[in-house]
Amino acid sequence: MDNTKKREVDVTNYYIEKMAAIVAKTPAIPKALIVTHGCQMNARDSEKLRGMLVEMGYEVLDKDTENPDLVIFNTCCVRENAENKLYGNLGEFKIKKRENRNLKIVLCGCMMQQDIVVDKIMQSYNYVDVIFGTHNIYRFPELLHSNYITGSNIIDIWKDAEEIVEDLPSIREFPHKASVNIMYGCDNFCTFCIVPYVRGRERSRAPEDILNEIRAQVADGVSEITLLGQNVDSYGKGLETEINFAKLLHMVSEIDGLHRIRFTSNHPKDVSDDVIQAMCNLDKVCKHLHLPFQAGSTRVLNAMNRGYTKEEYLDLVARIKVAMPQIAITTDIMVGFPSETEEDFEDTLDVVRKARFAGAFTFMYSRRQGTVADTMPDHVPQDVMKQRFNRLLTEVNRIAHEVSIAKQGKILQVMPEVVGKNGILNGRADDNSLVHFVGDVDLLGTLVDVKITEARTFYLNGEIV
Repeated sequence: MDNTKKREVDVTNYYIEKMAAIVAKTPAIPKALIVTHGCQMNARDSEKLRGMLVEMGYEVLDKDTENPDLVIFNTCCVRENAENKLYGNLGEFKIKKRENRNLKIVLCGCMMQQDIVVDKIMQSYNYVDVIFGTHNIYRFPELLHSNYITGSNIIDIWKDAEEIVEDLPSIREFPHKASVNIMYGCDNFCTFCIVPYVRGRERSRAPEDILNEIRAQVADGVSEITLLGQNVDSYGKGLETEINFAKLLHMVSEIDGLHRIRFTSNHPKDVSDDVIQAMCNLDKVCKHLHLPFQAGSTRVLNAMNRGYTKEEYLDLVARIKVAMPQIAITTDIMVGFPSETEEDFEDTLDVVRKARFAGAFTFMYSRRQGTVADTMPDHVPQDVMKQRFNRLLTEVNRIAHEVSIAKQGKILQVMPEVVGKNGILNGRADDNSLVHFVGDVDLLGTLVDVKITEARTFYLNGEIV
C-alpha cells in the first residue's frame, strides 16, 4: 500500500476509534440498518459500511424488524424506480425520527453524486444527517463523527477520485463467497446511462492489491470469488503493470484454496478471445457469462452508443458457445429506448430467440436527467413500452424454462450457500443455476454433485449423488 492510501486508512481507523468511544457511552448497544439498492458494486460497498459500523460498536440488523438508531440508504440512480423507493423510505423514516430524535439517517451511493438530488434532499428532507457519494466511502466514520460532535447536516460529495482506498473493515453476506472490486468507474458513456457521471472514469486496482485481498478472503474461509467492475474487460488500462483481464484471471486461478471464480459485468464490444480462452482453460472460472445486449436493433444500438451491431453480438455469442457448449449466458434487455419502433423491438425478440439466454434482467427505459438519451426526440409512450415489455418477458421466460428443462437428469456441481425453508439447501451450480436439494448444513461452502430431478423456470430441484 502506498503512503497516500495508508494515510487515508489510518485516518479512517482513527475516526472508527473516536466513534467507538462515543458508542461505548450509550446506555445500550445502538442498532444500525443498511438498506442497499442497485448493483453488486453497491452490495460490496455495503459490506464495507457494515464492517466499519461493527468496529464502531454498532449491532447491524439484517432487517428493519426493530427501530434502528442509525439507518444508511446506499442508493442507486440507474432507474427512476430506485430513486422513488428512496424518497418513500425517507418519508417513512421522518416519522421514526420524530419518535426518536437521536435516530441518525445517512445517505450514500450513486444518487448522491447528482446535484439535483442533493438539493432536493436538503429542501424536502432536511432531517437527513449525513450525505456522501461513491468516491469517499472510507470517510464515513469521520463524517458520522462530525455529525455527532456538531449536530449539523454533513454533506461530502466528491466529483471524482484518483486514489482507490480499499483496506477497510468488511463483513460479508455469505461466509464462503465474497466479491472483490478490480476496478471502478466506466468510460463507455452509453447514452441512456448515468453511471459514468456518478461512478467516475475507469480506474483499475493494482493486481497485487487484488490478489492479496483474495488470499486474505480465502484464508478466512472463502471458496468462491466474484470479480467486480463496471466493465471488467477494460481492466488494466492506465496501470503501470502490463496486464489485462485475461491475465488477471490466470493469476487469480493460481491462488491455493480458491475453488470458483466469477466476474461481472462484461461489455460485448470488449470481450476478447483471450478472455474466452481463459474461461475455457481455467477450471476454477465458472462457465457463466453475463453479457448485456440491451437492444437488438443495430440502429438503436448505435443511438445507445453501445459500439457493436446486432450481427456482431450474435457472432460473439456463437463463438462463445462453440468454445464452451455448456456455458450459460445471461443478459440485460431494455425496452422502449427513444425512437424504438415495432421493427426495432422485433430485432430484440430475434436476438432473444437466437441467443437463447439462460436468464435476463428486463426493464423499460427510464429517463435519466443528464444523459444524452434524455434529450432525444420520440420517446416511446408508456403503454407501448409496457405492452412490448410483457411480450419480451413472455419470450425470455419461455426460453429460460426450456434451457432449464435441458438440465433434467444431469449432474451439476453445486455450492450450497444458505439453508432455505424446511432445511432445504440452496446453492449455485457452475453455470449460476439456482439449485435446491436436501443436504446437511455442514455442506455449506463445499462443492456437491447434485442430480437435477425437476426443472422450473427460475430454479432447479435435485438430489445429492
